[in-house]
Amino acid sequence: MPISAAFRAVRPGAPASGVTLIELLVFMVAVAVALAGLLAVFYRALDNSVDPLMHTRGLELAQAKLDEVMARKFAENTTTGAVPACGSFDAGGACTAIQGVAVDPARDDVGDYHGEVSDDSGYRVAVAVVEAGGDFIAARAVPADQARRITVTVTMPDASTLQLSSYKVNF
Repeated sequence: MPISAAFRAVRPGAPASGVTLIELLVFMVAVAVALAGLLAVFYRALDNSVDPLMHTRGLELAQAKLDEVMARKFAENTTTGAVPACGSFDAGGACTAIQGVAVDPARDDVGDYHGEVSDDSGYRVAVAVVEAGGDFIAARAVPADQARRITVTVTMPDASTLQLSSYKVNF
C-alpha cells in the first residue's frame, strides 16, 4: 500500500497534504540565495570596520607625539616658564638669542624633534618643525623666528596618512 493511501486510511476522506520534494528543494535554494546576499553585506561591513580602528589608532599616535613636542620649551635657551620670552629685551643675559630649529638628542625644546621618525606596530610617525612666524604675516605681530609650526604625520599600515599641526610661539 502506498504511503499516501496509509495517511488517507487514518483520516478517511481527507485530501493529501504536505510539501513535495521539489517544493522543499526550491525553498532551500531561495533561502540559500538570500543568506548568501546577507553574508556578502555582513562581510563588506566587517571589512570596512577595520578602517576606523586604524584611523583612531593613527590619530592617537599623532596626538600623543604632538602633545609630547608641545610640552617642550620654545627654544634651547628659553627660561623655565618662558617668562620673560627668550630674545626679549627683559631676558637679560640668561637668554640672549633664539637658537633655530636644530636637532639635539636632549629633546628639551621643540626644535629638537625636527626630522624624528619612529615606527609603532606598522604606523610610521614623523615630526617636522619649521620656523613659522611668516604664517602670521597678516597680523604682523609675530616675527619669523618667534613661532614654530610642528607637524606630525602618521602613515598607517594601509599607506594612508594623517597629519596634525600646531604652533608654538615664543611669548
